[in-house]
Amino acid sequence: MSDELETHRAYLHGVAYRMLGSVAEADDVVQDAFLRWQRVERGAVENPRAYLAQVVTRLCLDRLKSARARREEYVGAWLPEPIVEDAAGAADIAHDVSVALLLTLERLSPLERAAFLLRDVFDLDYAAIAGTLERSEEAVRQLAARAREHVRAERPRFAPSPEAEARLGGAFGAALATGNIDALMTLLAEDAVLYSDGGGKRRAALNPIVGRDRIVRFFRGLHRRFGLPPIEAVRPARINGTVGFVILVDGVHETVALELSGDQVAAIYIVRNPDKLRHVS
Repeated sequence: MSDELETHRAYLHGVAYRMLGSVAEADDVVQDAFLRWQRVERGAVENPRAYLAQVVTRLCLDRLKSARARREEYVGAWLPEPIVEDAAGAADIAHDVSVALLLTLERLSPLERAAFLLRDVFDLDYAAIAGTLERSEEAVRQLAARAREHVRAERPRFAPSPEAEARLGGAFGAALATGNIDALMTLLAEDAVLYSDGGGKRRAALNPIVGRDRIVRFFRGLHRRFGLPPIEAVRPARINGTVGFVILVDGVHETVALELSGDQVAAIYIVRNPDKLRHVS
């Protein structure tokens, strides 16, 4: 693989991951795009990055057709594969891969998702997007506008300060490590939502649990019925650019990501499906 192509890998992986919500599938799509590039006549493409972005987007659109069918058969709530960064590192992936955004994108049509990402996240011009999606520029503008309205409606109203992130993250991590459900309750917004993704392979709630009281009752019920195993380790991390943790339970890794609104936890995203955690250590 040429060094020139490698300079585009992170960019292309970003496009594919945001389209598919899967680290593994994004890797496959980028690799496939590179293989296709090798069959292109040298000098026939003026802008390799734009060409490869077009190929990656089209490959993702093809995969999304079958992904929709798989989502319908998925057991329980679906969450994207988590991107994990060291908590001490710079959050260079930031808000545009947050779990909340990816779930919003999941509710858009594939074309709306592609138009929004290529325009609002990767700043491509409408002419280039129109060529990629094989639609008119006016159609692409409409697709992006509809998607933008959905995304804006779903964004948290009150962004947390760094101080609130540190305080809430520390308190939530301590509650996890000690299994202190009462302490957890004090951190949650009244209308907080819990999503847990076990994929039918590990125990998880089949549907999102809405409301602080219901979330607390859910955890207490699990403890009463199954005797929750102790958490062996809690490692702070940035999960999809937000406050989170990699935890170890019964020798198996899980991730917990928090969506904060002001000084409260608005949503908890727990990924337990082992198929989505192969890249997490």
